[in-house]
Parts: sequence; C-alpha cells; structure tokens
Amino acid sequence: MATNRVTLADVARSAGVSQTAASFVLSGRGAEMRISADAQERVRRAARETGYRPNIVSRSLRTGTSHTIGFVSDTVATTPFAGHLIWGALDAARERGHLLFICETEGDPDLERELIDAMHDRGVDGIVLASMYTRKITVPRALINGPAVLLNAVASNRSPIPSIVPDETDAGRTAAGVLLDAGHTDRIALIGAAPPRQTPKGSLAAVQRLQGIAETLDRAGVAMLDAIPCPEWQPRSGYEATRRLLEKTTPTALICFNDRLAVGAYQAISDAGLEVPEDISVVSFDDDLIADWVRPGLTTVALPHYELGRKAVHVLLDGGHDRSTGADARPAIHKIAMPLRTRDSVRVVAAAASEPPPGPGEVLGSPGPREVLGPSGPREVLGQT
Repeated sequence: MATNRVTLADVARSAGVSQTAASFVLSGRGAEMRISADAQERVRRAARETGYRPNIVSRSLRTGTSHTIGFVSDTVATTPFAGHLIWGALDAARERGHLLFICETEGDPDLERELIDAMHDRGVDGIVLASMYTRKITVPRALINGPAVLLNAVASNRSPIPSIVPDETDAGRTAAGVLLDAGHTDRIALIGAAPPRQTPKGSLAAVQRLQGIAETLDRAGVAMLDAIPCPEWQPRSGYEATRRLLEKTTPTALICFNDRLAVGAYQAISDAGLEVPEDISVVSFDDDLIADWVRPGLTTVALPHYELGRKAVHVLLDGGHDRSTGADARPAIHKIAMPLRTRDSVRVVAAAASEPPPGPGEVLGSPGPREVLGPSGPREVLGQT
C-alpha cells in the first residue's frame, strides 16, 4: 500500500520557514546562512515530528556522492573467521556516513565482473575488493572504472589500486622472537613451511611468514632443525607432518604456519607421549577461534581482520585511491600490524642471567581473557567473536 512521503516543503510549512531555509538547516548550513537559532530548532523539530527523510537519490544528484560503498569478496562473507573484515568495514563506513553493499563472487571471475559493474551502475562512491586469505590477484579491468582498494590482496598485474594487507613478514619475526625470548636457541622446526613453488597459488602469507622467521633466526645465529611442508593448512596435514618429524627427531619448539596446523601438531605430540609445552613449545599464526579453546591455549600471531576492514574504508574515502600520479605508478601497500596473542603453549627453557631458573612446567604468558576491538571499543572475550 502506497504512503504519502513527507517532503521538504511539508517540513518548511510546519516550521513556518521557507523551503530554502529548511534545506539549509537540514544540511547543516543553518548557522552559515545566518538562520536564527529559534528557526533552526523549529525546522529540526518539524522534521522529527513529521518523520521527514531526505530523498537520497536527489541528494546524490546534487552532491555527486551516494554515500554508499561496494564490498565485493570471494568467500569472506560466508567465512566466520574472516568475517571480521566485513565487521571492521561496516563500522568504519557507518562512522563516515556511508552504507556498505556486500556481495560475494565465490571465486567466479565472470560473476566478479558482473558484481563490480552492478556496483558502478548503482553509483557507489568506491569499491573494496576483498580476499579471504592474503594473496596476489589479477585486478579485474572493471575495477579501474572508479575509486577502489584491494583488501587482503595485492595486484599481480600492473595496477594503480592500493592494497591493505597484514604485515606477514613482521608476524614471522614475532613468532620466531617469542621462541628466542623464551630461550629456544636450537631445535626449532617449522610445520607448513614450503618452497615458494609448493605454496598455495598466489599466497603471500606462506612466503612472507617464512621470510620473517628465517631473518630472525639467522640474525640470532639459530639454524632451523627441520621444515616440513604441508599440502593443505588443515589439522590432518599438521598431524601427519608433525608425526613424520617426531619419527626422526624431537624438537624443543614448533612454529606452525596457521592454527589449524597447530591443532594437528598438538594431537601428534600427544600421541607420541609428549606434552605441550613441557616437551615441545608451539607458536602459530592467525588467532583462529580454536586457538583459545585448545589446551594449553595456543600462543599465536593474530590476523588483524577488523583493523584491515576499517583501514580499507578509510583509505578509500580519504583519497588513498587517487590515480593522479598515473597508471604506471607503484600502488601504495598499507601494512597492518599482526598482534601477538600470548597464551600457554610456550615454555621458558632458559632465563636471563639476572633471573632465577624457571620451575617445572613454567610457561610464557597468561591464560587470562584478552581484549578485542569491537564496535563499541575494546572488550574482554574468551576467544574470537
């Protein structure tokens, strides 16, 4: 059933002012146009009482902006772990007075092109093209038709579009540093590491995490005990890789390339009659939900999904997508720090000279709750929300 829309003229009539004056007040220019405070209050009260809502289409035609952003992803929207990318983008968009239109391609390049074109047809102010995991992608030609940023991805082809990615190399340094700080100066093995040709197609995380780990261990003069590649970064692969490792040697510490591999490593360590962290310390990456639920809790370097989503929207709306330097210019890559989540999976095996030796079973870190940045600021949670 059709309803009569309240117009600006209705508001002006109710407030006893001209339609022009009402327009100035509701667009925030009342004081600038020297409209009296009393008249401004009458207009605002009339708008509230009549239920007036501005015509978005008309405003877009006047201002040249739709106050909308397109968010096109591969499988982010249906992946709970990476869904914090959307959460962060939604919060940032709302703070900037924008709506987020979200759609998913499921990795289909034809559908991706259609969705990007559809966003442009609807006059969005820009597009965020997001990937579930950090990788290189071929930027679709359609994306260059307007402002855009890449989220959790970098261009494999020549493109001026900026990228927002986690700092995976520094995360590798952090993971290795946790073990070095705990006194692990030898017998450190890697689970999931692989030569570049064996990593997932276009994956940046595997290569960059390995680079950061290798740099840190080399600088400390520590040689890796072993590095076991995994065909998939899933618990079964982590279990099989760790079992093969333990059949030939016993490390004092493992760096697993994601939390799911670490879950498999935990099981293989237990099946071998060993314990985490008393016999083998474990450090990982991602801060998946499971990291806070396994026992002992898993020390891991977190993917900053929420912060990545926020940054993407701010770069897009703050002009970070500007192509004025030319199509051949190197695009900006914004790296977001990956914070360490310290739990109970790392044992201190050596203390500083000024400190007494650790007691049996002493571990690095605390099992207490951690803070996660949510829509209303930091809050305590028992795991990833």
